[in-house]
Amino acid sequence: MRQIIFDTETTGLDPAQGHRIVEIGCVEIVNRAVTGRNLHIYLNPDRDSDPEALAVHGLTTEFLSDKPRFGDVAEQFISFIEGAELIAHNAGFDVKFFNAELQKIGRKTIDSYCDSVIDSLAHARTLYPGKRNSLDALCDRYGISNAHRTLHGALLDSQLLAEVWLAMTRGQDALLIDVDDSQGAGGAQVELGRFDASVLPVIAAAGEDLAEHEAYLAALDKAVGGACLWRGLDASAETAPQTV
Repeated sequence: MRQIIFDTETTGLDPAQGHRIVEIGCVEIVNRAVTGRNLHIYLNPDRDSDPEALAVHGLTTEFLSDKPRFGDVAEQFISFIEGAELIAHNAGFDVKFFNAELQKIGRKTIDSYCDSVIDSLAHARTLYPGKRNSLDALCDRYGISNAHRTLHGALLDSQLLAEVWLAMTRGQDALLIDVDDSQGAGGAQVELGRFDASVLPVIAAAGEDLAEHEAYLAALDKAVGGACLWRGLDASAETAPQTV
């Protein structure tokens, strides 16, 4: 399965008010492994960012003035996401901006080019209802370092979300991982050795422990008016054939 974690930075909150994308970040995951193949593009929006948006991403009009416009990189972006499952935090926000940009250049909406779009924020809210589920909060919850995240950046946020998404969807809370015991890494056959129980230490019960056990069984005998179940188990253990 091929998945693309993606994020945008924008000049404001609403493309209907003329706001544009200024940064795109995409991280590729194949079969639940980050491949290291990314897409990172700064864009010239042909307008200033709102002060609130600028405070979030720090991408000034001067810095973006010599960057390509969305129409110049649309084919590159579409080629990168094509056929993949897209994942974004609060995906509706990013999708509406991409659809607005694609419409400006006469292209179809983003869902025409990908397999599906998943909102990781909605997924987190089903796992942790009533709790904070921002990207920073999820990083804290899963022990993922985001100390280097002083400003929002589309690629950095995508890289963090990729780690969060894999942690959030692993379905694994124990230290042991279920694997096909006949297959090793890369599908190679694994030869499993026979378990040798003789290497396990045998710790005998002390005298006082045996005395307490016997007193407890006697109390059970009295309570049930006869030999309790444990008496039968003890007798079976004593008569069972010993193996070495």
